Amino acid sequence: MEREILLLGDPRLYQVSQEVRQEELEQLRPMFEDLFDCIRGIRRDYGFGRAIAAPQIGIHKRVICMLTDKPYVILNPHLSFVGDETMELMDDCMSFPGLLVRVRRHRHCLLRYRDENWVEQEMQMDDDMAELIQHEYDHLDGILATMRALDSRSFVMKKRP
Repeated sequence: MEREILLLGDPRLYQVSQEVRQEELEQLRPMFEDLFDCIRGIRRDYGFGRAIAAPQIGIHKRVICMLTDKPYVILNPHLSFVGDETMELMDDCMSFPGLLVRVRRHRHCLLRYRDENWVEQEMQMDDDMAELIQHEYDHLDGILATMRALDSRSFVMKKRP
C-alpha cells in the first residue's frame, strides 16, 4: 500500500529511529512492501526515487528499502566511510520532491546490515550509491539533506515533470 510520505517541516522527520529487533521482523514485513510501493509512487508522480527510509512514513525503525537493480531491505544499517574523498551534488528527497539541495557526501562507504531474513550483509557503495545510502541513513538519525546544505544558496526548486 502506498502510504503518505511525511513532508519537510513535519516534526516526526527529525526523530531518531530505533533498531529493529529480530522478534519484530514478521510484523514489519508488510511495511517493507509499503515502502517499495512509495518508491514506485514517487517514480510515477515525480520521475525519481531509488530508496526510502521508514521514518519518512512515520515509522521510527532503522529500516531502509532500496529499489535499484533489485529490491533491498536494509535493517539496522551501520555505515562507515572508505577514504576521505568527497563529492558535491544536488540531492533530492521524497519528503521535499520539488527541492534540490547542494550537499557534500563521501564518495565511498561500506554498509553492514541485516536483510529481510535477518542475515548479515555487507556492501561496498561508491559514487551515486554511496550518496544514496548516506541520504537514507541520515533519515534514520532525523537528519535531512536541508540540514547538510553547503550554504544558504544551496537550494534550487525544480519543475514537476
